[in-house]
Formats: sequence, structure tokens, C-alpha cells
Amino acid sequence: MELRNKTAIITGAGKGIGKACAIALAKEGVNLGIVARSGIDLAALKASLSGTYGVKVQIAAADISNKTEVDSAVSTIAENFESVDILLNNAGTAQFGTVLDMDPEEWERIVRVNLMGTYYMTRAVLPTMVKQNGGDIINIASTAGERGFATGSAYCASKAGVLGFTEALMQEVRKSNIRVTALNPSTVNTELARNTGLNVGTKDRMMQPEDVAELVMAALKLPPRVFIKSAGIWTTNPQ
Repeated sequence: MELRNKTAIITGAGKGIGKACAIALAKEGVNLGIVARSGIDLAALKASLSGTYGVKVQIAAADISNKTEVDSAVSTIAENFESVDILLNNAGTAQFGTVLDMDPEEWERIVRVNLMGTYYMTRAVLPTMVKQNGGDIINIASTAGERGFATGSAYCASKAGVLGFTEALMQEVRKSNIRVTALNPSTVNTELARNTGLNVGTKDRMMQPEDVAELVMAALKLPPRVFIKSAGIWTTNPQ
């Protein structure tokens, strides 16, 4: 499917997977609404993408766990584009600790960002997609949402919630020609993963954000009559 001149909104676009996806989409001529908490990261990315690929880029700094900020960000982006064709719910956070050791407020924060943030963004964008009778929503979940692990209760629960939300949403909106996909990467070599102490290995051995971006692009380029419901992507031979 031709992506040129479509519009995509990406959360968590300042770094990691979100940034890699923004670059990949810009290469295809997709105009972008990029969302992240850091306005500095967004401004730098906008300058790079606009200058290199000539696409339109609108930035909106927002905490996606805050519905008011999400609604404002989506409104700002939508005012500058004729349509919203793609939503990539990528922004997320992680912290690990046992159920008894992790502070309840931190546990709740992870769920608010990863699950409620995905819900807030989707709810803000969905009326536009329904009205235009089409669109793509891709939610970056995780293999942790498919199988829990010790010290990962908050993260695993939030990503399992994203998977359940994705399935239910898909059933609701497919008659409006909206494709809803969940992508489940294993550990990716990102700043977030490094900061939480995960073993991200070396670039030649471990999954990179650009690898996930390639899967996103493959899903978006499928003919409109079909879609990827869910897909996992794993490092072949991790360290």
C-alpha cells in the first residue's frame, strides 16, 4: 500500500522505537505528528526529518498518562493535517521489582503510562478514523504481555492489558476499515531497556529499534483488505 502523503501520529517519538519508526515513515513520504514528553527531543527530530525528507512534521509535548494533555496534543496535530491515517502507540515505561518491594504508586504509574496512555491516544484519534472510514492503529506491546516474569508484575500486567485492549478494539472497528495490530518485541536495545538494567547486548547480536520499525512498515504496507492481528519479533541469538 502506498504510504506517501499519509499522516501518522507516533507517541514516544523522541527516542528508541518511536524515533526509528518516525524516520522509516518519513523516508516513505509520510507526514508526522510526533508526541513525547521532551519538547527538546521532538524539536531536534522535527528539524532532522523536515530537512532530510521534506515531510511535514508537527510536534506536541505531552504526558500520555494525562488525558487532558493527550486531547490537546491530538487536537494540535489534527488541526495541521487533513487526515490521521496511522496511530502508533509506542510510548511506554518500565521498572522492575517484586510485588512487595515496588511502591504502589510506581506500579500504578507504569499501568497509567503503558495501558491508559494507549487508551487515551486511541480514544482521541478514533473519531477521525471512523469518520474517514479507514486507518491503521499499531500498538507496541511486548512479549512480557504474553508471559509474566518475576519482578515484572507491573510491566507485564500493563502490556497484557494492551493486548486485551487491542483485541477488543480490533473487533469494534474493523467494519470501519480500521486495522488494529499488536506487535510484541522481546528486549530491544533502547535507552529505556538499558536504564532498567536489562541485558541489551551488542548491536550485532541484539534487536535494535530499526528492526521493530521494519516490522511496522511491513504491516502498514499490506493491502488494505488484510492486516496483521499480532506478531512477535525476537532476537535470533541473544547474548
